[in-house]
Amino acid sequence: MKKIFSVKKIFSAKKTILAVLFSALAFGFKSNETITVKGSDTMVILAQRWAEVYMSKHPNVTVQVTGGGSGVGISALINGSTDICNASRPMKTSEREKLKTRYNSLGVEIKAARDGLSLYTNQSNPVDELSLDQIKQIYTGKITNWKQVGGKDAKIILYGRENSSGTYVYFKDNVLLGQDYSPSMQSLPGTAAVVNAVSKDKSGIGFGGAAYAKGIKVIKVKKNSSSQAYAPTETNIKAGTYPITRFLYMYTKSRPSGAMKEYIDWILSSEGQAIVNKVGYFPVK
Repeated sequence: MKKIFSVKKIFSAKKTILAVLFSALAFGFKSNETITVKGSDTMVILAQRWAEVYMSKHPNVTVQVTGGGSGVGISALINGSTDICNASRPMKTSEREKLKTRYNSLGVEIKAARDGLSLYTNQSNPVDELSLDQIKQIYTGKITNWKQVGGKDAKIILYGRENSSGTYVYFKDNVLLGQDYSPSMQSLPGTAAVVNAVSKDKSGIGFGGAAYAKGIKVIKVKKNSSSQAYAPTETNIKAGTYPITRFLYMYTKSRPSGAMKEYIDWILSSEGQAIVNKVGYFPVK
């Protein structure tokens, strides 16, 4: 009788476990999920804020965010060490080909926010606006003194990003039109470092994302010498009048699914895009 009772007890316990599992599934229980995000330093503050808010509402999901630059994030996506790559520039054809070779996919591009790539100067600098050509000449070393663009007689000190930065690549491709940066440019590891340097240097100029423009002066930019200059504001970004407007991207190896798709869908929702505004960038639509 003892043996029969034990078997019945075990059978009863199994039924209880199955009932608990069924109830958990019925009430939407999900196992813990981890999503890794790596890449753009321009986006790292925004990505961290997205992760914080999302995890507070979805305790079963962990979102791990690190920077390092767009190039670093793209390399991590290619070698399989991150789920999502953040990039402040579009992926290159050569990078997509590497994805295709490894995963038989060119990757998926998601436009997550907009940015007005900004020119920073010290708050004491009397120069208020520059044309795209003047900016190009400054950063290629052809204009070297502030008096050449209406400022004081002082040498221009250039600050920029390291070459793994998407902002470095975007600025070179779209503002310098492919020309090399001046050898005198001081390359710094992050936009915050650029802003910090310019804030302390009366002769300094730097560039980076609009969200970092605090404690410095933001230069208005015009397409050419005869056109109107515009500041990187939301109105001007939406209207397309600010000349250095860009998208901020998220890339995945293949079409997102499961927890990753839910996270990206939330980022693109009105709630996720409201955070874009709060951080200092601009909604994608």
